[in-house]
Amino acid sequence: MGSVRKASAWLGLVEDSDERFYDDEYAESDRGDAWVTDPRVRVASETAQEEGRRIATVSPDGFRDARNIGELFRDGVPVIMNLTAMEPADAKRVVDFAAGLTFGLRGSIERVATRVFLLTPANTEIVNGEPGARTGDGFFNQS
Repeated sequence: MGSVRKASAWLGLVEDSDERFYDDEYAESDRGDAWVTDPRVRVASETAQEEGRRIATVSPDGFRDARNIGELFRDGVPVIMNLTAMEPADAKRVVDFAAGLTFGLRGSIERVATRVFLLTPANTEIVNGEPGARTGDGFFNQS
C-alpha cells in the first residue's frame, strides 16, 4: 500500500484493504483463561515484585505483541523493548504504540540503543550514569 493510500486510509477517506497487519489471535478471547505471560517476557523475581522493583524485558516478534507491553506498563512496570528482531515497519508501529502509551499514562520513553527503548511509568526516575552529569569531588573531576 502506497504512502498516499495509507494516509487516506488513516484519515478514513478510503477503505483500508491492507489486511496483513490484522491478526485474529489479537482479539479478546471469551474463554476466561488467566492471562499467561509470554515466554519472551522476563520479569524479575517475586521478592522484587513485593518491593516494587520489577523491570520487564520484551522482545516482540510483531505488532500483535504490543498488548503484552501495554499490560505490563499499565501495571506500573518499567519495560525494556528490544525491537532488533522485528521488521522495520512493525518496529515503527510498536514504537508509535509505546509513545502513545507513555503519553497517555504520563510516563516516558527513551532510546537506550539502536531499536532498544526504555518505557518508564510516571513514578519512576531515570538516573543518568554519564560521568559529566555527576556532581561532587569525583576522581576525574579536576577543576
